[in-house]
Amino acid sequence: MNKKGGLAGYLFAAPGFLFFSFFLVYPLLRNFMFSFYDFKLTNLNEMTFIGFGNYLHVFQDSVFWISLRNIIIYGVISVPGQMILGFLVAYALHQNRRGVTAYRVFYFLPVITSWVVASLIFKFVFTDQGLLNYIITDALHLTSTTISWLSDPMKALLVISFLGIWKGVGWVMVIYLAALQGVPKELYEAASLDGCNGWQKIRYITLPAVRSTTLFIQLMLIIGAFNVFTSVYLVTNGGPMHETEVMLTWMYQKAFTEYDLGYASALSYVFAVLIACLTFIQFRLNKRD
Repeated sequence: MNKKGGLAGYLFAAPGFLFFSFFLVYPLLRNFMFSFYDFKLTNLNEMTFIGFGNYLHVFQDSVFWISLRNIIIYGVISVPGQMILGFLVAYALHQNRRGVTAYRVFYFLPVITSWVVASLIFKFVFTDQGLLNYIITDALHLTSTTISWLSDPMKALLVISFLGIWKGVGWVMVIYLAALQGVPKELYEAASLDGCNGWQKIRYITLPAVRSTTLFIQLMLIIGAFNVFTSVYLVTNGGPMHETEVMLTWMYQKAFTEYDLGYASALSYVFAVLIACLTFIQFRLNKRD
């Protein structure tokens, strides 16, 4: 009886395991193998083993370090921005005042908006001849010259970071709203009796109560920051002169524009190791929680 039950369990698990192995495990292992070869998509029949040559090339590549710098800048701006604004919106909507449902839908709309659509809208707004420069120069006459939002690397990174914040606030809001539901109302009532104001309630009751949720959100947003691709690709395409490249756009260009699959494979594993190390450090720093 047990043997039959065990066999049935394996049979039920087999389709999912085969799908996982064929579409995830096998490509990962194959990609890892490619990272040790000089392998071009223009000549699939020729592969030259070069050992760690591709990995050495990654660390000698100036664009790799630029892309890593840009990811850090993007994360430093977008992650705190999403967390702070998301928490403030969630705390305000948690009060269950009139029209709160409509506001929840309003703040969540950017989350379900396509990255492609959102990126193209931001590009239209911030391009040199775009809506924002029209308002600044022609409508309000604040300046006589247009501002190069997307031509200047730092301004372009700010625009992409603001797009990430706009897209992510709704998701953070939903997670915090769920966490706030679990904070006992009796704590707020007791704090009111003790004369605590609104800020003191947030500082001494709300923030400690949602600390584990905050750590979860922080972890997910940092991983998401490392995976930024669509907004950079559509808004700046990594330019000018690769100054707004991030790791995924550089990896994409090496693989599908320059057809250097060996280098792109090595870059992808360096990228994966960086994310794994960062995640491990976060877990160690927040081990108690």
